[in-house]
Amino acid sequence: MAKTGHKVLSAFIDAVDWSTALSRIGAWAAAQESRYVCICNAHSVVTAGQDAAFGTVVAQADMATPDGAPVAWMMRKLGFTSQQRINGPDLMWKYCAEAAQRNESIYLYGGAEDTLTILQAKLAAAFPALRVAGAYSPPFRALTDAEDAAVVERINKSGAGTVWVSLGCPKQELWMAAHRGHIQAVMVGVGAAFDYHAGTIQRAPLWMQNAGLEWLHRLVSEPRRLWKRYLVTNTLFIAGAARQLLTHRHAE
Repeated sequence: MAKTGHKVLSAFIDAVDWSTALSRIGAWAAAQESRYVCICNAHSVVTAGQDAAFGTVVAQADMATPDGAPVAWMMRKLGFTSQQRINGPDLMWKYCAEAAQRNESIYLYGGAEDTLTILQAKLAAAFPALRVAGAYSPPFRALTDAEDAAVVERINKSGAGTVWVSLGCPKQELWMAAHRGHIQAVMVGVGAAFDYHAGTIQRAPLWMQNAGLEWLHRLVSEPRRLWKRYLVTNTLFIAGAARQLLTHRHAE
């Protein structure tokens, strides 16, 4: 089936609404298909043009959703006028609500041990019927081949339909791509979603999310770690978006 969407800078983004994104993942999970989903913000689409390996990973994703207000805004300007922002934290929460209703299990991969403990308690409180088949906090170093094989076996034996991956960009996308065909579940890279839902990182207020300012809230919260990602990358995104829109208008 041909995908509907458009390139934002050099990254192809699927034109999907919430219902389509959730049902697509649900259908893949029910069939135990090995798939991966990239949640793409401005940083992702800029990096896809700078890093060939990462660009290939995004291009080969089974679905790439427009996370971040700027990417969704670009999709609307490029012809998909009703495009919504399909972001990682909300996608995970909405999906867990649906999975709980159909007795489908999920797996949590990434995050710190204490974050996973809090997150599982929060999920149990919000969705008592949700089955969490397992959770794993990998070390910062690369896993050995034996360790990785054990992780794959553990996830596959758990029977989880989806694996929610919180390793940060681009690490989580590279991990998912490397494990497609090995992990028999849908892998979804959700960035800081584990920390947001556990409450270990404060998410931007709803008004900032709706105004497209969630990036600013994160920058103010973690300036030393994120200044380059947001200030430099956002500048590159704005410049690239302006060029693309100019070309798009001339082509019409």
